[in-house]
Amino acid sequence: MARVDEGDPPELIREKFALLVRESRALDFVKEDERVALKLHFGEEANTGYVKPEYVRVAVDELLRKKTRPFLSDTNTLYRGRRMTAPEHQKLAAEHGFTQGACAAQVIIPDDTQKENIREIEVNGKFIKAAKVARLFADADGLVDIAHFKGHIMTGFGGALKNVGMGCASREGKLAQHSDISPFVIEQNCKGCSVCIEACPVDAITLIREKASIDNARCIGCATCIAVCPYMAIEVNWEAGGDKIQEKMVEYASAILLPKKNKCAFFNFLIKITKECDCLAKDDPRIAPDIGILASSDPVSIDKASLDLVTKACGKDVFLEAHPARDGLKQLAYAAKLGLGSMEYELVEV
Repeated sequence: MARVDEGDPPELIREKFALLVRESRALDFVKEDERVALKLHFGEEANTGYVKPEYVRVAVDELLRKKTRPFLSDTNTLYRGRRMTAPEHQKLAAEHGFTQGACAAQVIIPDDTQKENIREIEVNGKFIKAAKVARLFADADGLVDIAHFKGHIMTGFGGALKNVGMGCASREGKLAQHSDISPFVIEQNCKGCSVCIEACPVDAITLIREKASIDNARCIGCATCIAVCPYMAIEVNWEAGGDKIQEKMVEYASAILLPKKNKCAFFNFLIKITKECDCLAKDDPRIAPDIGILASSDPVSIDKASLDLVTKACGKDVFLEAHPARDGLKQLAYAAKLGLGSMEYELVEV
């Protein structure tokens, strides 16, 4: 751990992060010429909580020094916004400073409407039997996860596990985690334009009295209809599934992480800690003081240490207070049970 404050000069934060990278030896797993994915969150429009590109550059520089082939990436969102389609997501990332020139690595947003960009990985979990994830994360030789640690309306908090579990999933995979039901039509918004009908790959949508209607028995949950609707007339029940969403998310994380055992590194940034995640298109206020940056090869221990540090700094679990129906410890316990890491850790400051 390196203690930093967002008010510190950016160059000082870069220096401390570089020291943390060296002292932790978190990137020692990489080998020359390996293709290494850096999993990021580029931030929604008007959001400022995401990890800044000048800090990401520190990790990239170290990977380049080791003669690897790093690239930055994230997947598109299930909800509407500028990160819903690959072209607009790529444009927004550039507006936030994530360019090849600034970060010294290619920025790739996979188009999840193309089947060749999706890979199905068998997990045989309690809820997820086969995870549908972005192929570029599954196929990479190694993974460097850089997460902004913050609250989350569905999982209590979001750190390394969420950044991988939800963040590497395809749109269909995100829907499988968020909801146990098919998308539904908001009739007052529907104009009967038939765009969703033409886009549905399984003919699950028809027009009834000039309004779209989704046949739940046919629907495969790909969420294509949500993406193409020009009138915001198709939605999902974000509250469906209750606490199961945390375990589904962990099962998705296992699809990426278990095949890459000993080929991953995790960095959590505990600065500008907010109530909600960076998907919100607004400047969410802090709910905890800035703490620092953590490094680990274990996604469970880094999230547990991050949670403990925030709780200690605030004198209470601010995430549970903000989201009383979502106990984030559930994701940690389940991840440990699946062999993704340990809830025990030793914290070493540099």
